[in-house]
Amino acid sequence: MRDDYRTMTGPEKAALLVMTVGDENAARLFSIMEDDEIREISQVMASLGTVSSEIIERLLMDFADQISTTGTVIGNYDNTERLLNKVLDKDRVSSIMEEIRGPAGRTMWEKLANVNEQVLANYLKNEYPQTVAVILSKIKPEHASRVLSLLPEPFAMEVIMRMLRMESVQKEILDDVERTLRNEFMSNLARTNRRDSHELMADIFNFLDRNMESRFITALEERNRDSAERIKALMFTFEDLGKLDPGGVQTLMSNVENDKMALALKGGSETVRDLFFSNMSERAAKILKEDMASMGPVRLRDVDEAQMYMVTIAKDLAAKNEIVIADSKGDDELVY
Repeated sequence: MRDDYRTMTGPEKAALLVMTVGDENAARLFSIMEDDEIREISQVMASLGTVSSEIIERLLMDFADQISTTGTVIGNYDNTERLLNKVLDKDRVSSIMEEIRGPAGRTMWEKLANVNEQVLANYLKNEYPQTVAVILSKIKPEHASRVLSLLPEPFAMEVIMRMLRMESVQKEILDDVERTLRNEFMSNLARTNRRDSHELMADIFNFLDRNMESRFITALEERNRDSAERIKALMFTFEDLGKLDPGGVQTLMSNVENDKMALALKGGSETVRDLFFSNMSERAAKILKEDMASMGPVRLRDVDEAQMYMVTIAKDLAAKNEIVIADSKGDDELVY
């Protein structure tokens, strides 16, 4: 018979609380828990044995005290980790937090969709072809194609042959693959995935005004020309909007305020202006040109801000796959 409240673990307290709130309330609690949480609490419930009324009373009093004194609740990574450390061992907490901080997505396959194809290919090339075949069959075809193209060709052909011969995958095998991905790949990715410093600086430089950006780039070219060139190649500027296809231009225009677009185009190149004008009706283009002319002289800083605004909108739309932005190498160039 359990009669010492101080020796009870967190899961034991949770299981006992569920047992004391009644069947209807317990069912509500279980309905908002994950399967692994239900399994863990159920296992503890089955092994609790007899618990004294004093322990139950102490548990309910502690629970009521904590609820009444909590006040404002702040949900963040640190608070979550601190709470988990009170009820779970350090290894489990570390694994859970690494997964939380890893790529976004509810399921493992959704998480993989947010993993860079080069990173995923580097991991998969060391796995068995059959395992890789299972994984590529579960992710989106376009993502799978990019990963497949980055694998060593003989290995990729082995994977292709297994995918062609593969029938429905048994749930046990799929669960085992998911578990391996979670415990090995995702955990290591969360620990080691650090953003490329040149990519970070390119994003920062994108938000500088033209004068400051030019000064920094010039100074960097004198100190480290290779880094300067890499950053320039990674930067996305207003002029890069000239690489949009007609559908992309129209989608962007529908998401941008007219006064901001007029100000941005006033400081843009003739190529970019013509691209936008050609994707409007004659009447809309005429009105926009008149708006630009009526502005008179404008401050360069205001033009930079308007262009930065349009670039930010374009990046957001590209992230949602609503437009395609061609990269500087031409890999995303569209062929008609």
